[in-house]
Amino acid sequence: ETLQRIVSTLVTKNDEIHNFIDMLNHTISNVQVNSSNAISELDEEFDGLYSVLHEMKGSMANTIQQEEARKIQALQDQLSQCSRALESSEELLELAVQSLDIKNPVELLEASRQIKDSVTVASAFRLSLKPKVSDSMTHMMVDFALEKRMLQAVKFLPVPKAPEIDVAACLVADNCITISWRMPEEDSRIDHFVLEYRKTNFDGLPRLKGEQHWELVDYIKATQYTLSGLKFDTKYMNLRVQACNKAVAGEYSDPVTLETKAFVFSLDSTSSHLNLKVEDTYVEWDPTGGKGQEKIKGKENKNRSNTASPKRSTNSPRASARGGRDRFAGESYTVLGDTAVESGQHYWEVRAQKDCKSYSVGVTYRNPGKFDQLGKTNSSWCIHINNWLQTTFSAKHNNKAKTLDIPVPDRIGVYCDFDGGQLSFYNANSKALLHTFRTKFTQPLLPGFMIWCGGLTVSTGLQVPSAVKTLQKSENGLGGSTSSLNNVA
Repeated sequence: ETLQRIVSTLVTKNDEIHNFIDMLNHTISNVQVNSSNAISELDEEFDGLYSVLHEMKGSMANTIQQEEARKIQALQDQLSQCSRALESSEELLELAVQSLDIKNPVELLEASRQIKDSVTVASAFRLSLKPKVSDSMTHMMVDFALEKRMLQAVKFLPVPKAPEIDVAACLVADNCITISWRMPEEDSRIDHFVLEYRKTNFDGLPRLKGEQHWELVDYIKATQYTLSGLKFDTKYMNLRVQACNKAVAGEYSDPVTLETKAFVFSLDSTSSHLNLKVEDTYVEWDPTGGKGQEKIKGKENKNRSNTASPKRSTNSPRASARGGRDRFAGESYTVLGDTAVESGQHYWEVRAQKDCKSYSVGVTYRNPGKFDQLGKTNSSWCIHINNWLQTTFSAKHNNKAKTLDIPVPDRIGVYCDFDGGQLSFYNANSKALLHTFRTKFTQPLLPGFMIWCGGLTVSTGLQVPSAVKTLQKSENGLGGSTSSLNNVA
């Protein structure tokens, strides 16, 4: 047996070495491929640089040629003017020489007068005998000394340092996570950041086994990002960030774990009224399905007498939350959540279909009677909407109703502070308060829903919105008004 263990260990070690050799060979191959790719990219960068320099050379040479043409044209124009003036002057000089041979004083005097007048207006005397432009082109010279030093300083891009997540600036609220980070030192070459996150049920550093895959958000330009529209169906979330320049990504930051614990539940289909069709977080009125199920249930009851249904075994966690009771019956078209509120502050939302005739949203202790309706007992609290004939909106508890003279929202938020003895309902869109019950809860609470002619969708795993927290602080600071429906148990 000892020898077998040794042989087995040796075989395992041999397999590990074989795998490691394969990995080394694969790594060598990757190094060669990546090196070739790096050289190709280097060639592309230098070709791009040559192209830029060639383009700049052409542009600057064109500028010099334009300056040359301008100066030559100016000098040629001046040369033409001088040539014409010289020709005119030579003709006038020849005429003057000829006049000196005139013997008749009168004729000489007249010729002299004409020559004098011609000389006075001669263009030769108006010419500037200085070139209009200089032959110097030194102003078109270029000094590349600085650029040469910059090019000589070109090196491979440095790998960015790992960012540092600022945990104090991170925020979990309103079904969002805002994460903030900073670089340990300023780096002007950073092009963007990459954020990775994953949900987990473990506090502290990420674990290697049993974790979900990282989800990625790429090309973040700022040093802060908000993940929105989240469902907090786990207790924590791991987050990490890496910085990237044009060519390379740096190391990831040390991961941080932010708490995202929230109240998550599903609708308990095994406890709902027969006329309700329940699927996870959706419940719908289904009158035809209920009648068929009633017949089947009657036959089953005859055959098995008082034998408990296997679905309702007391070992089931849902059964323990329900207290092993039967389905709702009569006009108690009710379905409960499968998870009880026993402490803390929790929030969930409910959306009703537009054609829904009547529905209630609230909480109840674990063991309501099969014919009980939400708000009609001293152990349940709810708000009720009735769209039959005319719309009524009311808060109900202990068979007492208080009319709410406000518009019915299309989404209702439910806030339950078990320890503080408070149940509040909100317009989930505007976060405006609809109604608050204040009491002392003596038993765990189950979310409860009643529906007739229509359907409800429940959203769970939500954080308590910051607007709701602010309203709660304000209301508690003012002492809060106690409704006549509130029951102090």
